[in-house]
Amino acid sequence: MTEKEFWIFLNDALAKGRTPQVSKVMDSDDPQLKAAGKFIGGHSLLPKDYDKIAIDKIIEIGKLLLNKNAGIPTKEAVLMLLAHHPSKEALSALKTYNENPKEELRIFAQLALEECEMWNE
Repeated sequence: MTEKEFWIFLNDALAKGRTPQVSKVMDSDDPQLKAAGKFIGGHSLLPKDYDKIAIDKIIEIGKLLLNKNAGIPTKEAVLMLLAHHPSKEALSALKTYNENPKEELRIFAQLALEECEMWNE
């Protein structure tokens, strides 16, 4: 899956509805709090039925994390989707990425992994 294909997929899914989210993000100079706030705000990218995305699609999406040419916004969106998918495939992709994440996504990726672990308990 290319970045372009991912965004087409995500935009098509979002056109069918979004998952309702309620969140409050505080502004801070602390890098960890900024990353946490960005992660919380990223929940707005969750389409309705995000947890029902087919496993083969989750595997394709997860490969974007390891694509060195994929941009930060794409990786953030991928991390958010995978964080909420109750599958071993999503969890595996997140564990692999967290072994060597882009520095600017380190905290975001860790939060995604922790959330996915919770969904997969």
